[in-house]
Formats: sequence, structure tokens, C-alpha cells
Amino acid sequence: MPAQSPATWSAIILAAGEGTRMKSKRPKVLHEIAGRALVSWVVQTALDAGAARCLVVVGAGRDDVERELLSRFWDRVEMVLQPERRGTGDAVRCAIESNVELGGRLVVLYGDCPLIPPGLLRDLVDRSEHAGASLGLVTATLADPSGYGRIVRNGAGDVQRIVEDGDCSRDERAVEEVNPGLYAVEADFLREAIAQLTPDNAQGQLYLTDVVELAANEHKVVDLRGNMADLIGVNDQADLAMAASTRRRRMAEELARSGVGIADLNTLYLDAECEVEPGATLGANVHLRGACIVRAGARIDVGCVLTNVVIEKDAILLPYTVAADSTIGEGAQVGPFSHLRPQTQLGPRSKVGNFSETKKTTVGEGSKVNHLSYVGDGVIGEGVNIGAGTIFCNYDGEQKHVTVLEDGVFIGSDSQLIAPVTVKKGAYVASGTTVTRDVPEGALAVSRPKQENKEGYATRLRARLRRKKTP
Repeated sequence: MPAQSPATWSAIILAAGEGTRMKSKRPKVLHEIAGRALVSWVVQTALDAGAARCLVVVGAGRDDVERELLSRFWDRVEMVLQPERRGTGDAVRCAIESNVELGGRLVVLYGDCPLIPPGLLRDLVDRSEHAGASLGLVTATLADPSGYGRIVRNGAGDVQRIVEDGDCSRDERAVEEVNPGLYAVEADFLREAIAQLTPDNAQGQLYLTDVVELAANEHKVVDLRGNMADLIGVNDQADLAMAASTRRRRMAEELARSGVGIADLNTLYLDAECEVEPGATLGANVHLRGACIVRAGARIDVGCVLTNVVIEKDAILLPYTVAADSTIGEGAQVGPFSHLRPQTQLGPRSKVGNFSETKKTTVGEGSKVNHLSYVGDGVIGEGVNIGAGTIFCNYDGEQKHVTVLEDGVFIGSDSQLIAPVTVKKGAYVASGTTVTRDVPEGALAVSRPKQENKEGYATRLRARLRRKKTP
């Protein structure tokens, strides 16, 4: 269970903006890092930090944003519509007016800040409560503060107000202490302050930042210094890439400290829903997408790309294996350059070799699909050997059909099995055979033409061709 602050507090997450600088049809807050939407990272942070309620203000792309959040968090989030984008102050006004019962302290944060640690929210709430402050906020320092509101302090060093970048004087523009946009405000004060906001600024909007000056003039304001690396917001695709890189590195370091072997902390691509047990080993440039599970002792070599794959204990994935929606059994081996398509189930100690492809196929314990083969819509028993170049011909142009190989079957190289077909227990299929009907138990199936050797033919042919080549 996440640690909780002693105070009861709720989160208001601002996620109504269009994000035009992303140059994308997708709402900005739905762009993903580590397989999770930006706004979902923020909601998860608030919940992990102990928020009693989580209100998300939506606007642009409302239906898509609500669909993402409800599918992931269901009744742990509440949606609030901001009909017109009239500024951050107006967004907060929409939230508090739609929930008149909101009390305690309200933590306001942006839906495009995916790196905020839960502990920072707890610290902000605790500090604000212990000081009895109407408003607490996080500040940070930037060598280049362009684009951020500046923190203006009085002679005593207390926060007096925030001036947005477009409204700064020359002296204010030189200030390096900025407002990342993270506040903890007492609910009753916030209601009063929001009612006093006016659009008297360069943007003609209601600025939530103006609430800080109201609090400083009439009540008490406390501030908490934060690290901008945790507070950075995503405004364009470059910001998104940098935030994703930071998140990946943090996740990789966390896994390494838990006992996972990682060849390169900078090139592990891991989605947030993946699980890797201590004792597993991940090579360079490994991609784990969706909800992969990697058990202890599994080894995933360089360049593998896995999506929603379960890799059981002691399995080995050789370089550049690609797999999706599949299970790789205990001690199994796959690759290099193998492709497991959805619904592949590899049994213990089975093997799929280089340049082989599987789809919707079960491979029994100890069975081998060694190399350069395609097995689709198959049921393969235990101890089966499938030679190089074997093809399960599963599609007749209209429907997919199943190929069944029972325990102990041997399939020679360069064979084609025309589904639906069953090769019974212990049977052999000779190399180069096209199997069109069931093979009985213990039988040998062979359909290739009889070999004929023409003595001396190659010598005569070569001589004839040389004569034609001579001028």
C-alpha cells in the first residue's frame, strides 16, 4: 500500500488543453511513455500518493481521454468538463463548482507532467498542513526559464506572486526560479480566490497563478523546492522523447536494484505494466511492451521485441526474437530471428529455431521447430521434431485449418502439411513430402517422385553449353 499523508486531500488534474505544439491529431495528454498515457501517469501518481479523490478536467478530445482513464482507473477517477478553454483558473473553477462537497486540501497538477514522484505530493500536502498555510506550491530553478512563470519573492524571501512568461518585466524575465504548476490549496480559500480572478493579462485568460498573490496578501504561503527533472511538462514531441528517456532509465535502474540483470540501462525499453522477476537477464535494446511477464532465470538477448508475452523460468530468447501474445515455457529456447505470432504456446524445453514463425500453435514439451519453418494453427505434441523448411499450409483462401502432430512425430525437411490433417503418434514424414491426408500411427508418409540418375548427363550438358559460349 502506498504511504499516505495524514491529511485528507483530493487531486485536481488539468487535462483539457489541445497541445497544438505536439502537431498531432491525438490529444496531448494521451501521448504515451512506457506504454501509458501522460495523464494516466499523473493520475496514478496522485492515487499512489494517497489522494482520496481524483478529478480530471477534460476538454479537447474529451471522449478519448475519458475512455483511457475509465478503462484504466474506472471509478477511482471523476471527469469534469471545461466547455471553453479560458485558462487554468477557469479549469479549476469548473472542478470545484461541479463538486461543491470538495473539502480539505486540493492538490492541483497538470496532466502532461508524467515524472512527478508520489513522495513530492505527500511532502507538499504535509508541509502545507503543518504550516497552516492556505496555499503551498513547488518551485524549481532553471538556467533557461523561458516559457515558465517566474517566482517573485518579497524582501523577507517569501513567495509573493507568480508572473507568467508573457507578462514578465525585464527584471522578472531574468529570474531563474520558476513555477512548475504544482499546488496544494485549502478548498474554502480556493473557492473564494477563484471567484476573484480576472482575465487582465496578455492571454486574456483566468490564471490559476494569480491565486498565489491573493494567498500571499491575505493568508500564508509555503513553498517546497523541487527538482525540475521530476517536474518537467510535455509540450512537444521533443519533450515527450526526453520524458520517455528519463522514465525508461528510472525503471531500468529500479529493476537492476531489485536483482534483474540489465546489460545496458540506457537501451532497455520497458512498458509500465510489465513485470520482471529478480534473477532474469535482459540484453541491450530489449523491448518489453504491453504486459509482459519475465520469470526468474529467463534470459532475453539483444534486440528482442516482446508484446504481452509470458516468459517462464529459465527460458532463453536468442537475439532479435519477435513475439506477441504468447507464452514461452520453462527452459524453452527461441531464436535467433524467430517470430512468435499471437496465441503461440511453447511447452517446457521446447525450441523454435532461427527464421521460424509460429501462429496460434501449441508446441509440446521437448518438441522442436528448428529453423526456416512456418507452423500456423497447429497442435504439436511432445517430443516432436520438425525439420527445416517445413510449412503448415493452414489457409485455403477462405478458412484456417488445424494441423495436428501427435507425440513422437518426425517431420523431414522441406515438407508441406495441407490442413486439416493429423499425423498420428510416432509416425514419420519423409523429407520433401506433401501430406494431404492423415498419417497412421507408426507409419511413414512419402510422396516425392522416385529419383532417377542419368549417368554422364551432366558432363555432356556442360560440354554442350561451353560449345555454345565459344565464339
